[in-house]
Amino acid sequence: MEILRFTTVNALREHIFRSGLEQYVLLQLDDKKIDITPAAMRRLQETAAEIDSTLTYSYYREVLPDGTLENHPVIDYQPGSVRDSFDFGSLVLLNAADILAATEDFTDKESAMMDGGWYALRLRVTMGKMVVMIPEYLYTVQKVDFRDSGQKQHDYVNPRNKAYQVEMEQVLTEYLGDIRALVNTQREAIDYDAEPFDCEASVIIPVRNRVATIADAVSSALSQRTDFPYNVIVVDNDSTDGTRRLLEQISDPRLILLKPGADDGLGIGGCWNMALNDSRCGRFAVQLDSDDKYIDDNTLQTIVNKFRSGNYGMVIGSYTMTDREWKEIPPGVITHDEWSDANGANNGLRINGFGAPRAYFTPLARKFPFPNVSYGEDYAMVLRISRSYAIGRIYHSLYLCRRWEGNSDAKLSIEKSNANDTYKDFLRSVELMARVRENVADESGRRADWQLLGSIPGGPTGDEFWNNIQDYIDDDDDDDDDDDELFHDNDDDNNI
Repeated sequence: MEILRFTTVNALREHIFRSGLEQYVLLQLDDKKIDITPAAMRRLQETAAEIDSTLTYSYYREVLPDGTLENHPVIDYQPGSVRDSFDFGSLVLLNAADILAATEDFTDKESAMMDGGWYALRLRVTMGKMVVMIPEYLYTVQKVDFRDSGQKQHDYVNPRNKAYQVEMEQVLTEYLGDIRALVNTQREAIDYDAEPFDCEASVIIPVRNRVATIADAVSSALSQRTDFPYNVIVVDNDSTDGTRRLLEQISDPRLILLKPGADDGLGIGGCWNMALNDSRCGRFAVQLDSDDKYIDDNTLQTIVNKFRSGNYGMVIGSYTMTDREWKEIPPGVITHDEWSDANGANNGLRINGFGAPRAYFTPLARKFPFPNVSYGEDYAMVLRISRSYAIGRIYHSLYLCRRWEGNSDAKLSIEKSNANDTYKDFLRSVELMARVRENVADESGRRADWQLLGSIPGGPTGDEFWNNIQDYIDDDDDDDDDDDELFHDNDDDNNI
């Protein structure tokens, strides 16, 4: 079997037509030098044939400059694995007939995309089909990207990649429309003053072992100038490095120090829930990480003004990347302007973050508690709120995000990065299926009766998940939204 370097969907279709009776196509997705044995190729083919897999991929190894090998496991494909950055590795085995069926109505538009149409093909070809990851190291590639995880994670918000991101958003939006997973455009209304609060806002700072940075964060929070009362709730999650002693020495009646112990078993999400459920928490709960600070003393007022100017379940600002000494570093200001009022809640399923600082209407955050984890807890909250409520965006920088050696995501192992990606794909899977279920129930007047075949995470995308959805999909529906309306530039005066 030959390895075909993927270039465009049209070129792939032409290759399949020329190849006659070949059941599978072994695609290379990048330009890395690949070494794979005939036995490993047979392993891919035989596995795919035995279970009728549409897309099959595997673990691989990377060759380092000194010639040593480094294992690179990959993760299972879930219904929510809709990120365009999902890591299949360099090689995927695809069923040729399934490719032709999935791309039958593709036009030259897909091939003309910057990725040659791979993202559109991958989403379409896996609908209702078996996707299998073989947890065996079947090939090797030359390692070319030696950046730490903390550097890689901001690639998608680099302004140089803007045109690519717009194309990927269009692809995902069309896909979500196909499976009836677009959010309802009718946003639920909020009455901010339905219940009394002693103060208008609380700055929430979960912390553990940040004695070197927590003073900057607390000082920034207590220095805010507002026309309303506010407090600062710090949740010290059983620090052992002197953080708690430092906090106890701060004399300011606005500072509230909560002290969970190790036996409480709290992650960052659990710390947030403790702060939110404290009777002293304000009407709006505003995020500040323990190693960051607000850009000036007007941030809190700006956020509350944004809430009061509209009807938002939460407000998300923009931030500036800095080094440890607060000097700006690339890519500089991160506006997350891929979140538009029209389509942000849909595009949010594709991206890995939403921006900072994040602020929540406290009764909503109490209604939808954070998962008690220390990665992805904020992502889960934004997904859930954005399903039903409008999100207010501020497109100028309010926040300094410090990148330093103490960041929890600064230098993750591949295993830890995979665990993080698996968890976020799980969150996307739950949210994706919840949206489909709501939409199908709204359209049919009855409860959706589909389910996922297998487990989440770790289960393949099975037929039962998709087949029941297809009953509700009308290819001739004239009421679909005009895609052009979804991709206009933000007209917010604060957009950078």
